[in-house]
Amino acid sequence: MANVVVVGSQWGDEGKGKIVDWLSERADVVVRFQGGHNAGHTLVIDGVTYKLSMLPSGVVRRNKLSIIGNGVVLDPWALLKEMAAIREKGVDIGPENLRIADNAPLILPLHRNLDKAREEALGKGKIGTTGRGIGPAYEDKVARRAIRVGDLAEPAVLADKMTTLLLHHNALLRGLGMPEVEGDELIVQLNEIAPEILPYAGPVWIRMDEMRRAGKRILFEGAQGTMLDVDHGTYPYVTSSNTVAGVAAVGSGQGPGAIDYVLGITKAYTTRVGSGPFPTELTDDVGRGLGERGREFGTVTGRPRRCGWFDAVLVRQSVKVNGINGIALTKLDVLDGMAELKVCTGYRIDGENYDHLPASSLRQAKVEPVYQSMEGWSESTQGARSWAELPATAVKYIRRIEELIEAPVALLSTSPEREDTVLVHDPFAD
Repeated sequence: MANVVVVGSQWGDEGKGKIVDWLSERADVVVRFQGGHNAGHTLVIDGVTYKLSMLPSGVVRRNKLSIIGNGVVLDPWALLKEMAAIREKGVDIGPENLRIADNAPLILPLHRNLDKAREEALGKGKIGTTGRGIGPAYEDKVARRAIRVGDLAEPAVLADKMTTLLLHHNALLRGLGMPEVEGDELIVQLNEIAPEILPYAGPVWIRMDEMRRAGKRILFEGAQGTMLDVDHGTYPYVTSSNTVAGVAAVGSGQGPGAIDYVLGITKAYTTRVGSGPFPTELTDDVGRGLGERGREFGTVTGRPRRCGWFDAVLVRQSVKVNGINGIALTKLDVLDGMAELKVCTGYRIDGENYDHLPASSLRQAKVEPVYQSMEGWSESTQGARSWAELPATAVKYIRRIEELIEAPVALLSTSPEREDTVLVHDPFAD
C-alpha cells in the first residue's frame, strides 16, 4: 500500500485542505508533520465549512486516525479551542482518533508575545508572521530548551525546564523593554491544561510503524508551501520550519522508506500572504479580480492574499526539491471568463536569464518575469468531474503547465466541494 506526502508547491494557500480531505477517504492514517497553527485549511463538506489550523484534515472523517507529529509546534490552548469548534459541528474527537507526539514542543504565551514584539520592532522590515509564536517556539526547540508535550506529566522536570527557558526569554524581554514572565504563573497554567492534553499524548512513531507494517495507508500532511521553507524558500521571508516533503519522515518518526508518492498541491495562479518577493504579482485590476473570485483571504489571519499569474519557474523548482511525482491543480475555475492568461516561463535579472529562483534575496527582489500569453476560456469549469467537461483551451492551459513544471497533473480540483475533483492518477495506487 502506497503512503503519500502532500506538500504545497508555492507559498501556501494552494488548497491542501480539500485535497487532503479528498485523499483521506483512501487513507487509514493522516499525520501532520510540521508547522503550527499559523497555517489554515478550509474544508467544505456537504455544505458545511470546517476551518482547521492544527488538527489534521482527516479528523473530520469517521474511522480515521489523525496524528500530530513531533515536527509540529503545539499551542495546547489553541488546539483545545479548535477541537471545541469542530465538535460543535458534529465531529467526534477523542484519544481513539487523535494522537499527539509526546516529543512535540509546546508554544507558550511568552512565544506569542515575543513574536509580536519582534515584528513591531522590525517596522517596515517585518517578515509578516502571524504572531502566533511559531518562530520563537522552533528557536527554543533547536536551542534544546523547549518544553514538550510529555513534560506536562512530569512536574519536577517542568519546573526545571521553566527555569532554563525563562533565563533566556526574560533576558530578551528586558532588552525589548517588556515585562518579564513569571514562571510560577505559567507553570500553574500548564498544570491546569495538562489533564486535557495528556490523554492524547504518546509515542506516535510506534503506532505509525505498527500500522505501516500492517499495510495501512498513511497520508502525510504538510502546512504552508515550499517557497516558505526555511532552507529552500524566499529567505528570510519564510516560516520557521522545513515544509518540503523530505521532512515528512523526520517530523513523524518514520524512515524515508515510508514515503512512496509526493503530491504537490498547486494553484492555477499564484498567491502569497505577507512580505517578501513575488515575481508574478499583479497589483492591478486583474490581480484584484483574481483575489475577489478566488476569495483569497487567509484562513487563520483573514489577511488578503497577494495575487499573480502562474509561475512555472517557481513550481518547477518545487518539483525538484520535493521530489514531486504529480501535482493536484486547484482553483482552475477562478480563471473562468478571462480572455487572456499569462504563464511565467523564465526570469530575467539584470539582463541575464534564469531558470530558477536564486537564493540571494537581492537577486530575488530584482526578478523580472518572462511571460507566455495563452488564450483563456469563457465557459465554466466549476464543478467539472471529468476531462470531457473542460473547455479545450482549459485543457491546453493545463497541458502547458505540465510541460513547464516537468510533472503531470494527478488531480484537478474545480471547486471547494469534496467531490468536484477530476482523478487522473490515484497516488495511493503506486
